[in-house]
Amino acid sequence: MAKTPTPKEPTAVPDENPWDERPVDPVEVKTVKAQVAETIVKHKTETEYDLEGLMNDFPTATELERFVYDQTGFTLNLKGRAQKLKYQVAMDVLNGESVDPKFTSGENPYIDRAELVPVEDLKDPAPRDPSLPAESELQNQFYSPFIPHPDPEYRARNKKVHTVFRKYKNGMISYEVLGPIEPKAIGEKMDKFGKIRPELMSWVDPRTGEQVVVRKDGTVTPQGRNLRALMQRMRVNNTNHWEMWVNRDFVNMEDGELRNPWDVESD
Repeated sequence: MAKTPTPKEPTAVPDENPWDERPVDPVEVKTVKAQVAETIVKHKTETEYDLEGLMNDFPTATELERFVYDQTGFTLNLKGRAQKLKYQVAMDVLNGESVDPKFTSGENPYIDRAELVPVEDLKDPAPRDPSLPAESELQNQFYSPFIPHPDPEYRARNKKVHTVFRKYKNGMISYEVLGPIEPKAIGEKMDKFGKIRPELMSWVDPRTGEQVVVRKDGTVTPQGRNLRALMQRMRVNNTNHWEMWVNRDFVNMEDGELRNPWDVESD
């Protein structure tokens, strides 16, 4: 006679049953959400930066600034700040909180400013000669890139400057050197890496501001005589640059004469 099989114990039903159409208990859902939120908060608390950790790992402001920069790309200015304040600012940035703009900096913390080559300030050019007419009285102007450089070293290398000559309706003529402005290394010193670098970066700045060449009475300034002689030596066809382009004259005509040049009034 066959043995009747022993019935198996019922398998435990999982908590989540996709086929269960019973309504969800809101109290149960709220409890699960609270447990998840508690886990997230606990994990966040364990991974956040704190003052003690930062103070132990980064004893100097430079190291702290570099660490914050590496982690967030944010540049800070913490040198000279109160001890707890600078660590608090760094911690706030690392934790994604906003900080006062006065603690920020636009400089890469890995750059050693002591090893940077100082750059001389660029000076403003001389002011425009006050005896010149208003710019609205301009008759014509001529640009020349062929004027020799005023700096002896650059002139020896055949460098030129960009110069504009202007003539006004009252007969005055001016010149203005516009550039170019170029950096120039001065001195030498060895840096901490054993490399030779300049002591100072200066500027070769030939700008003059607008100055007088020919005065209203027709006389020529000392500097004007040299520039006029130079331009007269630059030949073009049967004349020269000075007569052709700089000291030009235009006939002033009334509107009626421009429309009909054949309408001549008797004397």
